[in-house]
Amino acid sequence: MMPAFGGGCIADLVPALLERTLPAGSLLDEAILDSSAVVLLLLDGLGWNQLQQRAHLAPTLMSMTQRTATTVAPSTTATALTSLVTGSAPGRHGVVGYRISVNGEVLNTLRWSTSSGDARKRIVPSEFQPEPAFCGQRPVVVQNAEFLRSGFTMAHLADVRHRGWQTMSSIAVEVRRAIADGEPFVYAYYDGIDKTAHIRGFGEFYDAELAACDNMVADLMMALPRGTAIVVTADHGLVDCLGNATPLAPEVTAHVRAQSGEARFRWLHSEPGRQRELLAAAASSHSDRAWVYGVEEMIEEGWFGPEVTDAARSRLGDVAVAAKDRWYFTDPADSPRIELVGRHGSLTPDEMLIPVLAFTS
Repeated sequence: MMPAFGGGCIADLVPALLERTLPAGSLLDEAILDSSAVVLLLLDGLGWNQLQQRAHLAPTLMSMTQRTATTVAPSTTATALTSLVTGSAPGRHGVVGYRISVNGEVLNTLRWSTSSGDARKRIVPSEFQPEPAFCGQRPVVVQNAEFLRSGFTMAHLADVRHRGWQTMSSIAVEVRRAIADGEPFVYAYYDGIDKTAHIRGFGEFYDAELAACDNMVADLMMALPRGTAIVVTADHGLVDCLGNATPLAPEVTAHVRAQSGEARFRWLHSEPGRQRELLAAAASSHSDRAWVYGVEEMIEEGWFGPEVTDAARSRLGDVAVAAKDRWYFTDPADSPRIELVGRHGSLTPDEMLIPVLAFTS
């Protein structure tokens, strides 16, 4: 499932909300145009398919006007959140993955670190991603207080006005205060569903987290004044991948200089002059478990949007291995402390489809 740039993608949402325009195929309804203020809540990891499968646990969310959108490629947090707030495709903003090749190192964008440690001084966040957030406006952003000084925050949320929360219950309070102060637009972010799916999978812990998020949205509805619109969306869905690790075949690694990306969207960087050999070996060895593409074909097909800047192009690999079904591909340099259950990054509907839910009081 490819990103639906130009009307049905996560990158199209913020410009429509801020400009109060409803282009053809809009993700929003006309009630948004008449609202006095808008709250955009991003629930990290809440895929459309996962929500529909648990509709009975989320009566508040299911009572809202429902539309679907796609996230971007790769379907990963750093890329999708940057596309959301800038209104730009990855090929333009350049945050092209979770782990990105930069000047011979691999940058973990969420930690903003490389194997050498903290990279904020060597890879300056404000220079890494040039697109302004929120169309150049400076709205209030309500997110986890622990993230406020991170490199990724500085890269994709430069110049906004931050209000940090310590617990889920604080989100509704901070949003209500911002709206009471006269803010016309507030962006809030919560990552509990994503964390739960990564660590616990899709059982009772996931269900409990979804129900808690539904209660939080109900609290927001009760707390906000009449005429305020609430829009709930996500950055990606997830796939249960427990027990489905796949190492790259020796015939492939023989041509690999380095890897970037993540488990369900591996970028392979070839040894000099071996791009064709790498692509052929990867396709021969792994096409049963992954979509295997060369980078130039991906750019031509518009995986990363209609434009790919020189900076963004320099951060892509030579061959992408995007996992099918429940598979994922291991990299010794990208091994979490525990085996993750829920994963994302690839192009399956479970990962690509996200909800756009709206309510106007």
